[in-house]
Amino acid sequence: MDVRVYPASRLEGVINPPSSKNYTTRYLLAAALADGESLIRYPAHSEDSEALQRCLTDLGAVLTWEGEHLRVRGFGRHPRNPGSLNPGNAGAVLRFLMAVCAATLEQVTFVTEYQDSLGKRPQGDLLEALAQLGARSMSREGRLPITLFGGDLQGGTIRVSGEVSSQFTSGLLFAAPLTGRAITIEVTGEMKSRPPIRQTLQVLREAGISVEASEDLRRFYIPAGQHYQAQTYTIPGDYPGSAAIMAAAAILPSDVTIERLFVDEQGERGAIAVLAAMGVDITHDGRQVRIRGGRPLQAGTFDGDPFTDAVLALTAAALFAEGQTLFTNVENLRFKECDRISDYRAELNKLGARVGEERDRLIITGRPEGLEGGATVESRIDHRVIMGLTIAALRSHAPVLIRDAEHIAKSYPAFFDHLRSLGARIERLTTDPRPT
Repeated sequence: MDVRVYPASRLEGVINPPSSKNYTTRYLLAAALADGESLIRYPAHSEDSEALQRCLTDLGAVLTWEGEHLRVRGFGRHPRNPGSLNPGNAGAVLRFLMAVCAATLEQVTFVTEYQDSLGKRPQGDLLEALAQLGARSMSREGRLPITLFGGDLQGGTIRVSGEVSSQFTSGLLFAAPLTGRAITIEVTGEMKSRPPIRQTLQVLREAGISVEASEDLRRFYIPAGQHYQAQTYTIPGDYPGSAAIMAAAAILPSDVTIERLFVDEQGERGAIAVLAAMGVDITHDGRQVRIRGGRPLQAGTFDGDPFTDAVLALTAAALFAEGQTLFTNVENLRFKECDRISDYRAELNKLGARVGEERDRLIITGRPEGLEGGATVESRIDHRVIMGLTIAALRSHAPVLIRDAEHIAKSYPAFFDHLRSLGARIERLTTDPRPT
């Protein structure tokens, strides 16, 4: 599916955002690792959530929808061996399940049909950490397809690099209680994205798992003899997706309220402070965020690591600020569904933006007058890129065509519908406009 996004003059209204993708995957996994039934209230409807549900069903969990809620009968420490698992294009799902399956299954193979996306992402740091516990693996230089040989992991101290992704550490934290042994995890190198690890620790606590964590989140001790407990969980609204709506409202005259955004461990909540620093009239009362846009935006320098999944949306807002904006410490964006620095920069510049890059930063020279637009851009099979390009198109002088925009469904299937409800004009194209 392609979409054509037209310039917008105003956004106004109230939306109920999607549920948090990160919390949904973590609560789903915790529920499956428990014996007994858990209830998950308002899980996210997204490709990542569906990929995990599919994999957990293959492993023997029983998932039953009850309206907007999901009941999960877990498999505990004894999943069924499906032979192979396909997480689609969901990196967190892959990494969490690699660790869990290494702890519980003698042999399992992970595959994907997304060879140009998830298939290119490196998993070697997690494989090395699992090897320290006794798991063997076969892979394509640390990339999919990957076969793991485990089922009887040892305890002790293991080390895992934090330089590429915090998902490796989260996966190990989920897997450690399944070994029945005491495990210490030490994170080495430059550490990326601490907020998702705090989310993991919160979910583990709620699931009855005790973890002793150092203040800097570089050392974790998981005592032996622990079991996941069946619970009732409630999923909060998703800050990464909501950050894209906030950014869209910030660059236009607007009065937009986003409901169900609470104070929790989502690092992308930092998008509120970034937009405020850029001069946006934005308020958060602990339950909802209100944006009254239309003010001139000012550039700034921001450490993007705490709110990684909001950086592309905030970059789109910075396109229209006065001056030069820097998002630093974001090298891990290169290891997502695409290279979210180089690939995103290239697509934005097709619209007349002035975006540069260095190894670990995005450099945006603002154009408060707006962008030329009138171009065709590629989604790069990345939902965050699609969101950012859509925001940029709303302040372009001519419509923008975004190819392969169906990949928005990975985290925010209703994104275009929500923007339309606020007053944006976005056309879904059912016929391919590309020349033959």
